[in-house]
Amino acid sequence: MIEKVYCAEVKPDMDGKKVRLAGWVYTNMRVGKKVFLWIRDSTGIVQTVVARGVVDEETFNTAKKLGRESSVIVEGIVKADERAPGGAEVHVERLQIIQAVSEFPIPENPEQASPELLLDLRHLHLRSPKVAAIMKVKATLMQAAREWLLQDGWYEVFPPILVTGAVEGGATLFKLKYFDRYAYLSQSAQLYLEAAIFGLEKVWSLTPSFRAEKSRTRRHLTEFWHLELEAAWMDLWDIMKVEEELVSYMVQRTLELRRKEIETFRDDLTTLKNTEPPFPRISYDEAIEILQSKGVNIEWGDDMGADEERILTQEFDRPFFVYGYPKHIKAFYMKEDPEDPRKVLAADMLAPEGYGEIIGGSQREEDWEKLRQRIIEEGMDPKDYEWYLDLRKYGSVPHSGFGLGLERLVAWILKLDHIRWATLFPRTPNRIYP
Repeated sequence: MIEKVYCAEVKPDMDGKKVRLAGWVYTNMRVGKKVFLWIRDSTGIVQTVVARGVVDEETFNTAKKLGRESSVIVEGIVKADERAPGGAEVHVERLQIIQAVSEFPIPENPEQASPELLLDLRHLHLRSPKVAAIMKVKATLMQAAREWLLQDGWYEVFPPILVTGAVEGGATLFKLKYFDRYAYLSQSAQLYLEAAIFGLEKVWSLTPSFRAEKSRTRRHLTEFWHLELEAAWMDLWDIMKVEEELVSYMVQRTLELRRKEIETFRDDLTTLKNTEPPFPRISYDEAIEILQSKGVNIEWGDDMGADEERILTQEFDRPFFVYGYPKHIKAFYMKEDPEDPRKVLAADMLAPEGYGEIIGGSQREEDWEKLRQRIIEEGMDPKDYEWYLDLRKYGSVPHSGFGLGLERLVAWILKLDHIRWATLFPRTPNRIYP
């Protein structure tokens, strides 16, 4: 039985070994009486050699015509050769063609194609080794998150996606018909996680979140993956410590396991290596002063958008926190600062190098009357939040939580020029296909 191996497993020390590969043609080049087929699979690329006289004439002629992304199974002998990628190649003895492709619709160098073409053909673009590298980094970040959360005693829970009310403001809700009434796609699992802390104390979830925002910036999607944590008995400073420890572990562990993929996208790893707690902390007041000193037209009470955050990140070489935001620019569930009622106990984590907010977190309001009043002030009906208000009636406790946008974290780590490349099939205001 010939051993089935992956492309990345073909090494010089396997010289003389007979192997079987299954994959897709990445490059086809003919030199004299040889056809060099570079075969790719999920692990990498290996060079194979189809030589006239070693294989029959029909196989040789067929190999010459194989286009990119033709699917094949190859059997042959590994030969050490320092000229080959990885230092070894496979000399083909048998070539089985699963499906021959004459012309692949994406250029050999995808960077020569327009973003619109790549997005229209996203189902095919996903085959690109660079796209695969992005997805491997993303998967490894979540692997690392699960490792840290398990070690630190957090429970994964599975909240609903169909909901009856807003978390982040009604203007960005996706409304849909739900039998004989209306429902919405979840903006955040937060409210449901808050309910879970009374039995489990420290909970987390990974769910898709939906925001009907018409923002067309490089960091917005209408559907994104949301890593959210909620914990009983923690104040804002406690949850900020959780955030920095979690993010640090995710980044360092991914750097350990996926350095090759990361280096495909960034030459300088300094900011990633700097991602060690404690992260710098500045107040919203200090952030406004920094921006004003740089000539930004912003006043106390204004929200900071992408441009302001980009300028602010130039002051730091690692992720950092901005805390103590004005109450009127933050969500209804955030706890009022007892020392300054103009503010809430909220903190955002910003990534350096211009990427801005990757986490939004806060201490939650645990007082029934104060929370109810905030709901009314925001123009919402307390009846829609009756179950949520109940949490403040029966054994309410101080608690805090946060949400991390997974695609934003990936975009920063890999220095992507747009968040849309950090997800399989991006959803934006003008894109729902494929």
